[in-house]
Amino acid sequence: MKLFLTFVLFYLLTLTAQQNDKPKQQNLMERQYTIEKLQMGNVGPVRIVQLYADGFEKLSLKEKLFIYYLYQSAVAGRDIAVDQRHKDALEVRELLEAVYTHSQGIAPHVLEQITLYTKLFWVNNSMYDNITSRKFILHCSAEEFQSAVERAVKNGAVISQKPGESLEQKLARLQLLLFNENFEPVQTNKTPGADMIAQSANNLYEGTTFAEVDAWAKAGKEKYSLNSKVVKKNGVLVEEVYRTGTRHLGGTIPKGMYAEDLQSVIFYLDKAKEFASNPLQKENLEKLITFYQTGDEQDWRNYNIGWVQETKSPVDMIHGFIEVYLDARGAKGQFEAIVNFANPELTEMFQKIGTNAQYFEHNTPWQDAYKKKDVKPLKYTVINVVVETGDAGPVSAIGINLPNEQDIREHYGSKSVTLYNIVDAYDKTGGKDILREFAASPEEIQRAEQYASLADNLHTALHEVLGHASGKMSSSLTKDPKEYFPGYYSTLEETRADLVAMWHIWDPKLVELGVLSNTEETAKAMYDKEIRNACLTQLQRVPKGHDQLEEDHMKNRQLIAHWLWKNAGSIERAQQNGKTFFRITDYQKMKAGVGKLLSEIQRIKSEGDFSAAKNLIDTYGLKIDTALRDEVLERMEKLDRAVYTGFVMPKLEPEKDSKGTITDIKISYPLDLAKQMLEYSAFTKAEKEKAKKILK
Repeated sequence: MKLFLTFVLFYLLTLTAQQNDKPKQQNLMERQYTIEKLQMGNVGPVRIVQLYADGFEKLSLKEKLFIYYLYQSAVAGRDIAVDQRHKDALEVRELLEAVYTHSQGIAPHVLEQITLYTKLFWVNNSMYDNITSRKFILHCSAEEFQSAVERAVKNGAVISQKPGESLEQKLARLQLLLFNENFEPVQTNKTPGADMIAQSANNLYEGTTFAEVDAWAKAGKEKYSLNSKVVKKNGVLVEEVYRTGTRHLGGTIPKGMYAEDLQSVIFYLDKAKEFASNPLQKENLEKLITFYQTGDEQDWRNYNIGWVQETKSPVDMIHGFIEVYLDARGAKGQFEAIVNFANPELTEMFQKIGTNAQYFEHNTPWQDAYKKKDVKPLKYTVINVVVETGDAGPVSAIGINLPNEQDIREHYGSKSVTLYNIVDAYDKTGGKDILREFAASPEEIQRAEQYASLADNLHTALHEVLGHASGKMSSSLTKDPKEYFPGYYSTLEETRADLVAMWHIWDPKLVELGVLSNTEETAKAMYDKEIRNACLTQLQRVPKGHDQLEEDHMKNRQLIAHWLWKNAGSIERAQQNGKTFFRITDYQKMKAGVGKLLSEIQRIKSEGDFSAAKNLIDTYGLKIDTALRDEVLERMEKLDRAVYTGFVMPKLEPEKDSKGTITDIKISYPLDLAKQMLEYSAFTKAEKEKAKKILK
C-alpha cells in the first residue's frame, strides 16, 4: 500500500537535527529545485519538479551497476501501466508525441493546447487525472488537432495504424475520447450503484460487467486475479495473463499480454542479478523473472516471501503488478517499478519503531481476537529514489508498505519505506502559505511550524510500518481480505492505517525510543493537519461540476475527519471573516474517537463485514460539500498553489573505457519532462523490437 500527499510539510532532517542538536549539512538542504507549472483548467495546476538522488555518487561501482540495470528494467516496463489505464492510451501518446516532435508549421495557439495536454498525459500516464480519476480533454477543436497531426506526418512523423484503417479514421475513432468530457469520463468508477467495471474506462476488463465478473470469480474461475485482464469472448469470460510464456516444468506456458515489454524487463533483470549484493537478492531476482515468464501467482508469492526476508542490501526495488487502486474490484495490480538506495542514518533511527512492532500491536484499541501474538520485527528503511515508473511515477507516494498479500504479512512480515528525496522535494517546493490560509488559529500555526514536519514524519512511519502490517483476520475467513470488500477495500485499508498512526502518536513509547520528545504537541499537530487537510485543502482536487471523491486516500481522510466531527464531539466548524475553518475543541475526546473508529474498522476488516464498510465509506467518505469546495478553490486560487506534483527522474548513463568496459555510472538531471518522456518512449520502442525477435 502507498501513502500519498499533496501539501505535506514533512522534512526528515528536522528530526535528525532535533535528536542530535546539530543539523546535518547535506546537498538537499541547498538544492534549488527546477519547477514548471502546468495549468489544468478546471482540474487545477500541476507542478513539475526535478528529483535529485544525492548520495548516488558515493555508492560502489557494483551497487551503481545493480541500480543501472534495475533502472533500465523499470523504464522497459512503463508502457504496461499506460496501457492498463486505457486501451487507447498508447495510441493517444504516440499521436501527441508525434505532434510535439514535429511541430513546425502548426498554428501556435493549437500547439500550445496540444503541448499542455501532452505534458498532462505524461504526468498522469494517460488522459485521466491521477488524483480525481476524471478525464481531461483537449482544448482545441477536433479539426485543429487533425490538422496538427497531418502536419506532423508531413514533417516526418511516423504514426502506426491498424490494418485497413486510415489516419483520418483513426482520429475519428479517438475523437470522443479526446474531446468529449462525458465520454468515458471516469477511469475508475467506485460510485455506489454504478457498474464499477462497465462504467470504468481503465483497461483491466473488456466487454463485461461487475456482476458477471463477481459471479465468475466467486465460482473459482479466476486463476490470475492480480496479473490479468478479464475479457468476454463468445459469451465466456477469459483471462489474458501478463507474461512472456516459457517452457516450464516439462511443459509450455503460452505467451501472454505485454510479452515483449516483459521480455525487455527480464533482459535487464537478468543483467542486474549479476551485481546483486548477496545470494538471496540474486535468487529473488530469479524468482521475479520466473513470475514474469509464467504469470503464476505462486511464483509471485515465492518472490515476495524472499523479498521480505532480504534485508541486508542497501539497494532495493519494488517491481511488479502491485497496487490495486486502479481496479474498482481491488483485484488487478498495476505495473510499477521503483529503484532506490537506503539512507543508513535515518533508517537506523526509524527502524526502532519496526523493531518494537509487537509492543504497538499489543497496545492497539481493537479486540484481542484481532491482535497478532507473534509479530516479527518489521523492516523500515528511509530511501532515496533513483527512478519510478508505471503506477509509481511521475506522481509519487511518500511512503510504501509491501507486500499487500495479508498472509505473507502475517507469516513473514513486510517492508516499509519513506521516500526521502521525494519528501524533500515536496517540502522544498511547497511553502507554508497554505497553512496560514487554512489554520483555525495563530496557536495552530505556531504549533505546526514547530512540530508539523515531525508529526508528518511519524504519521508516515506509523502508517506504513505499523498500520498496514497490523491486525489479523478472523480464523473463519479463508481468502485475502480484499476479496471481501469489492470496490471498498483500498479505502478501508488506508483508513485503518491512518487511524493506527493517529492512535499510536500519543504513545510515550515513542519518547522512550528517542524518535519523539514532546508527545502531546506533536500529536496535536498531527490531528490539526489531518482535519485541516481532510475537511478543507484536499477539496481543491475536486473540479467544479463534481460532488464526490474518487481517490481512495482522499475518501479515507474525509471518512475519518467527518466521522470524528459528527460523532466524537471534538471538532467544530466555524466562520471567521467570511472564511470556513475547522477547529479541534478537545484533543482527548478526539483521541478517544480515533480509538473507537479504529476498533470498528479493524472489526470490519477482520470479519469481512462488507455492508458495514460500505455504509461507513458511503456515509462519510464519498460526497462533498460543493459550496465549501468552491470556497476552497477560490482561496487556493489566490495562493497560486499546485494541486499535485510530477517528477522528472534522474538519468543514468554508463561510462566506458577503450575496451567497452563500464567504469562508472554517471547520474545527471534532465531538468526537462518532455526530454525524459521522449527518451523513455524511444527506449521502450527499441526494446520491444528486440524482444519480438527473442520471442519468435
